[in-house]
Amino acid sequence: MRVPSNNRKLFEARGRDYRTWLAVVGLGIVFLFWFLSGYFSGRIEPLFLPTPTPTRTAGSFVQEGQANFGAGNLSAAIAAYQDAVTVDPLNVEAFIELARLQAYSAPLLTPAEAAARLAAARANADQAVLLDDLSSDAHAVRALAYDWSAGSTLIIEEREAYLATAAQAAVRATQLDSSNALAIAYRAEVLMDQGQFEQARQLAELAVSLEPNLMDTHRVFAYILESTGFYSRAIEEYLAAAELAPNYTYLYIKVGQNYRQLELYAQALEYFEKAALINAALGINDPLPYVAIAKTYTRQGEFFIAARNAEKALDFDPTNATIYGELGIIRFRARNYEGSIPPLRCAVVGCTALENEEQGVAVQGLPLDNNSVAFYYTYGSVLAALNQCDAAEPILNQVLALYRNDEIIAGIAQESLNVCRILRESGGIPTATPPSDEMDDMQGTPSP
Repeated sequence: MRVPSNNRKLFEARGRDYRTWLAVVGLGIVFLFWFLSGYFSGRIEPLFLPTPTPTRTAGSFVQEGQANFGAGNLSAAIAAYQDAVTVDPLNVEAFIELARLQAYSAPLLTPAEAAARLAAARANADQAVLLDDLSSDAHAVRALAYDWSAGSTLIIEEREAYLATAAQAAVRATQLDSSNALAIAYRAEVLMDQGQFEQARQLAELAVSLEPNLMDTHRVFAYILESTGFYSRAIEEYLAAAELAPNYTYLYIKVGQNYRQLELYAQALEYFEKAALINAALGINDPLPYVAIAKTYTRQGEFFIAARNAEKALDFDPTNATIYGELGIIRFRARNYEGSIPPLRCAVVGCTALENEEQGVAVQGLPLDNNSVAFYYTYGSVLAALNQCDAAEPILNQVLALYRNDEIIAGIAQESLNVCRILRESGGIPTATPPSDEMDDMQGTPSP
């Protein structure tokens, strides 16, 4: 039987379609094999990956750091500069500014935090110099970091070593650029801390004249004026510095301290409160302005409001041993001797959460140094006065051993030890006498 011609064409077409389909399948298998081999070898990226985001440059982090410092947020500024040096570990300028801000933030921290922050500042300043030994700014900031480290340690050998390094760095900075106002200012600060007052003042004035629009030059000049007792002129220079860095609260704390030295308490409180308001606007829970306010009210004999401000500071930082010490001093000055013992214990020897009557958290006691010595001798004195000599004598002997050459402090410790001796002989309980508060304000970088 013959197949009709039209049917034959139909079958022929189907045969060709079948062969085409086989060819397409074969090509698909070849393509799949090529794709899979490319995918697993890394030549081909997976489909539907998210669009890559652009990598931030070190320069953008530097700009962020500058903006945060201008706003007064030092923690955010430091974090931005740390990001900058992570992205670009050869960026000398970022290391310089990071070290500078780490040093400048240290006075706003607890003693332990400040020591760690200054160690980081030294390391970053060292790295800046290592990257560019011909950078005057790098050596200048290294001088700042080591000088402020010297002011934070009680160990004589360590202090002298830091000051020696600071002096070498400052000299090197000015040798590299004799017109660098930043280097001149930091060299003046080092000279001041070495006791070369007249030369320090001359260099500080020169730095201001060379660069009157730099916060650092006015700050250093103010520090030198303050340290030599020219409190009114120091206030003028700190305010000039504050005009250039209006949200750096440390400057307002310094203004307030100098007003307090002049016994102009209303003005002092105004600037401490200004610092507190700036922090509140930034959402920063910084206890330092409230400690400063508390100490000012204590000077005026207004102990209730002083204690309220110290307690507010504790709410911001409930493990800060320094604030417990300040609260203890306030209560002691108010003649609430028994009430002063719990916070002073937390400040000096530390306390457990159960022992902490203020905040119910554990607190680590402070090491004995210039920042804490008033807490130590006050705690020892009140324990002695309340006939708790077994606890008082180890504290007082520790103070006496370290400050034997300081007439005021040694005298306080020895007098309280004598109280314990008399108690053992007579069994009487003498009235506690507040120790001198001359140590409050003006040792190196003044406390709030």
